[in-house]
Amino acid sequence: MEELIAKRYIKALGEGSDLASMQNITTVFSALAESFKNDKFVSIIANPSVKAEEKSTILLDAVKAADSSKINNLIKLLVESRRINIIPAIAQELKNDLAVATKTYEGVICSDTDIDAKVIEELSAGLSKKYDATISLAFIKNDFNGIKVEVDGLGIEINFSKDRIDSQIIEHIIKAI
Repeated sequence: MEELIAKRYIKALGEGSDLASMQNITTVFSALAESFKNDKFVSIIANPSVKAEEKSTILLDAVKAADSSKINNLIKLLVESRRINIIPAIAQELKNDLAVATKTYEGVICSDTDIDAKVIEELSAGLSKKYDATISLAFIKNDFNGIKVEVDGLGIEINFSKDRIDSQIIEHIIKAI
C-alpha cells in the first residue's frame, strides 16, 4: 500500500526533473530513510504529542543541504497529510526508478560456502551482458545449501540447490532402472 502512495508522490516529483536532479532527490530520500532505522528518531516522528510543525522542522533541517524547493515542499506535504512514515517507501521506489533509468542494478549471491571474488565478477559480467544492464553483485554467506543469485530490480532469481540436484539424480537413476 505504501508503495502505491509513494509512486504517486514520485510521479509528481519526477515531472520536469532531469536525471541528475532525480539522482540528487534519491540520495536525499535514501539518507532520510536511513534515519528511520534509528529508534529514537522514529519515536519522535511517530509521537502524536510532537506537533506537526516540529516534525516538519526536524525533517527540513535534515534535508537543508540539498537546497531543493521540490524536496522541501514534498516534506511539508507529507507532514501535512500525516504520511511521514512512507519516506522509506519513497526512497526505495526512487532507487528502483533510478535503476531502471540508468540500467544499473544491484543483486546478491547467497551461499553456505565462500565464493571467489573473480567468480562474482564473472557472474556480474555475464548477467550484465545478457540483460544489457550494469549489474553489481554482493556476496552474502548464509545457510543456503547451494548458490542463489537474486537481482530484484530485474526480477532475476537463479538458484542451484545441492539437495535438489541430488534428488533429481536419484529420481533419474530410479527411472532408468
